[in-house]
Amino acid sequence: MAIKIFFPTSCSAAENGLLIGRWMGEHRSAIVLAILHFPFIPASVRRYLSQLEQATGMSLSVLGTWSHSKGEADDKMENFLGELSSIFKHQPWLRMARESSSKFWDCHIERLEDDSSEDVVLVYYDQRKVMLSELHSASEHSEIAAMFNTVAKNQPLFANDKYDEGPLRLTHWQSEGREASIIVELGKQASVPVCAVLSFWVSMITSICSLRVLSGKPLSFLWNKLSTCEQLGKRLENLRIISSSEKAQDHTTFMRKANIVLSLLVDIVLGILLMSWLYRGNHIGQLADALIPVADRVALELQSLLQWLMGAPAGLKMNRALDEVLGRFFMYHIHLWISYIRLMSPFIEVILWYIGLSACLGLSMALSILSDIIALLTFHIYCFYVYGARLYCLKMHGLSSLWRLFRGKKWNVLRQRVDSCSYDLDQLFLGTLLFTILLFLLPTTALYYLVFTLLRLVMIVVQGVIQMTIDLLSTLPFYALLLRLCRSYRLAAGVKFRMLEQKSGKALRLLMQINPLPYGQVLQTYRLPSQRCYPKDSWGSLCKKLFIGEVIYPWKQKKSKEH
Repeated sequence: MAIKIFFPTSCSAAENGLLIGRWMGEHRSAIVLAILHFPFIPASVRRYLSQLEQATGMSLSVLGTWSHSKGEADDKMENFLGELSSIFKHQPWLRMARESSSKFWDCHIERLEDDSSEDVVLVYYDQRKVMLSELHSASEHSEIAAMFNTVAKNQPLFANDKYDEGPLRLTHWQSEGREASIIVELGKQASVPVCAVLSFWVSMITSICSLRVLSGKPLSFLWNKLSTCEQLGKRLENLRIISSSEKAQDHTTFMRKANIVLSLLVDIVLGILLMSWLYRGNHIGQLADALIPVADRVALELQSLLQWLMGAPAGLKMNRALDEVLGRFFMYHIHLWISYIRLMSPFIEVILWYIGLSACLGLSMALSILSDIIALLTFHIYCFYVYGARLYCLKMHGLSSLWRLFRGKKWNVLRQRVDSCSYDLDQLFLGTLLFTILLFLLPTTALYYLVFTLLRLVMIVVQGVIQMTIDLLSTLPFYALLLRLCRSYRLAAGVKFRMLEQKSGKALRLLMQINPLPYGQVLQTYRLPSQRCYPKDSWGSLCKKLFIGEVIYPWKQKKSKEH
């Protein structure tokens, strides 16, 4: 079995020195992290490696020597490097050498357990990318995962650069100077007071919302049913998460916080753009002027629809008495709705003006208010649907009960099953009479129910599209997608090896490259949890509810208690 040596490309031009890294015996591989240059004191080297082990919890050692000859071979240096194996007794001992004029290196392994000669595979890797990346698909105990984990945990080693005044001089990916950003450092310094202020305001708002006066029956119902109140609750929860002073313990927590922060920023920027468009060119006045005619047009269309139903719709012969009662009942509600719209018309523009200000809280907040406005403007359609569904459901339940009566059965409420039952002649006569009446009245009721159910489903689809847009803005991992787009190596799905030019008698050379995580897997892994309160019914259960006349609510219902 060949021995693999993972060598950082940033150390290829380093001067002579010692190879600092980790030996993984179970995988028979060595991970070179840095090269320690002369002069040095062996005791200082051992002390430094012990300090790194305490800081990282990972054992590092001197793996061997590194020789880089830029001209003629220096026999004294070669002899000195060979004698270092008696000071740092590591098993196995690596001896790596290269010449500046050649791309092929000499790699020798000494002190093997079985004193046999082993083939060497030299794997070059980009130390910076490996340290900053997060490996997703590899197993925790695999060789690649152990290699990534080793490089990531030894950040204190990479903090030592050539400008530090210390007894040891190292070469690694950051030895020419620490990589940092002034903007990032200023952001870190400013985040502490900003998080403190946010935490104070969030705790104060949360304490106000938890008062007994606001948790009563009417207000609690609004908090659970209105989309705007639900969005406010989500926004408070997100602010509580990002204003927490606790440092992210792992990569998942950090990515969640970063995704929430960037999602809020994108949402607010889009909301400000919408607000600037609304207040530029008097668009709010134009919307207010167009809203009243649209509401009147909807009411007139509903009136014409009811007049069509009160006649002979599609040539169907309806029960004239029931048809007349239902038509007049719904007509009266439309007249009430038109009166309500006329009463509110002088205040529509002022209401829209204040609603437009809510866009500064984010586009999702403006869309939530839009969804609630649509629900309020179409409340009469919802009422028509509920009236028709209740009446239709009552008749369907009555017909099913009377049909069981014909067969000599009844529904056992306690045992939740159908049992046999004997009925008197009077009961059978009355049941037959009621069944006949309900059966002949069912087409009229079913037609009204069908028409208003279709109208209600259209409104549910419109509000569903708005809610899907809000959910998309709230759950998309913008930070993870930005990392995948700009720095794809930060989210690694795995690695691939590219074979470099080979030479007989030299070590096999491979270049390790990082495979980025696919966009679909990025969305699946880092998508923020959705907190929608809307029910998720299957098509089968939805069709069953529509057939038997159960009311389809746009929110989740409490589960009925099981007896």
